[in-house]
Amino acid sequence: MEPDLFTAAAEERQEKDPTRSPLAVRMRPRTLDEVVGQQHLLKPGSPLRRLVGEGGGGPAGPSSVILWGPPGTGKTTLAYVVSKATNKRFVELSAITAGVKEVRAVIDGARRASGGFGKETVLFLDEIHRFSKAQQDSLLPAVENRWVTLIAATTENPYFSVISPLLSRSLLLTLEPLTDDDVRGLLRRALTDERGLRGALTLPEDTEDHLLRIAGGDARRALTALEAAAGAALDKGEPEIGLTTLEETVDRAAVTYDRGGDQHYDVASALIKSIRGSDVDAALHYLARMIEAGEDPRFIARRLMISASEDIGLADPNALPIAVAAAQAVAMIGFPEAALTLSHATIALALAPKSNSATTAIGAAMEDVRKGLAGPVPAHLRDGHYKGAAQLGHAQGYVYPHDLPEGIAAQQYAPDALKDRAYYRPTRHGAETRYADAVEWTRKHLGRKQS
Repeated sequence: MEPDLFTAAAEERQEKDPTRSPLAVRMRPRTLDEVVGQQHLLKPGSPLRRLVGEGGGGPAGPSSVILWGPPGTGKTTLAYVVSKATNKRFVELSAITAGVKEVRAVIDGARRASGGFGKETVLFLDEIHRFSKAQQDSLLPAVENRWVTLIAATTENPYFSVISPLLSRSLLLTLEPLTDDDVRGLLRRALTDERGLRGALTLPEDTEDHLLRIAGGDARRALTALEAAAGAALDKGEPEIGLTTLEETVDRAAVTYDRGGDQHYDVASALIKSIRGSDVDAALHYLARMIEAGEDPRFIARRLMISASEDIGLADPNALPIAVAAAQAVAMIGFPEAALTLSHATIALALAPKSNSATTAIGAAMEDVRKGLAGPVPAHLRDGHYKGAAQLGHAQGYVYPHDLPEGIAAQQYAPDALKDRAYYRPTRHGAETRYADAVEWTRKHLGRKQS
């Protein structure tokens, strides 16, 4: 970064009195080895290691990278580490305030630094998804000719928010949400580190657990809440950060919920049963409890996908695509925005017409298989593509349904022991009415007896 006179003065004051900076800023890692989480991006020889000068040089210089991940996973932190560790010229821009003029100024400065002093430039561009196509286009010559090495950060899917030419000239690095263990380690370091709270307070286990729930995998949120609660505890003259103090500080009650115990399963069960019972308000209550308690959003999304098939099925064929889309969205965005997606899916499923016919159908079919009711595949359905199949009678007499006017051939498909079994028993709820009509018509034309 190239500070002006005022920036330099501010940094000098912060060095003399580090407490002037927020805890989240003070606790930023100084090296890649201090970074919590994202170990898949920090292996020897990785693009980030090469950016800070590790792993040698040679004709293959470090690549421009796009860092994609939820808030609080370390995108800015990684750029900060690069700025401190690299011997390259480092410039930082935010797409919120910068435009083409600022980008061109950085590029012109990079070319002068390279030509005049042999100094390479690293440009960190935060929130690149806020740049328009024209603004992103202005970066292309510099990235392509390696006048600058770009580190761009985004919380949005770069395949939709970053232009293809820029994506193709950069490496896309996906940051994963921090685990509870990652955030826990960061909190404990902040409590004792000289840059942090210097051991002035202790953090009981119940308060730490609630901090983890508040954080939701966001390191910045965890440290901000810790700093606020620590300030309140010190003002009270308390030796530890109690749960009550934390609740008062962040205005967020500790939900009684053990993600590894009965509460985890009881609340999840209540959510699904409320959806099954079409009580949308109760379903939203249990969803809110899971979200507030810091439940993994992917776990909630998986339960919704199961519910879509188990309890709704063909009564609303759109229920499963909605649940699957919600699961994919949740995996991309994480909390807090994932709460909106989970609410969307929960409301849709709770208010959908219900049918468990898909559940009972496969259950009945599997029960027969377990009982040994299988039998050989009818000869006319067997594979007839290999040499000698015809001599065995395989595929002989098979009627191709597409050759018939109605597209259905009255021939036996099931083994003899099961030829009249009717596993699928549709309801006439919602869209399943048309499936009920269809199955009645097809069974009649297949000459099937009803059992």
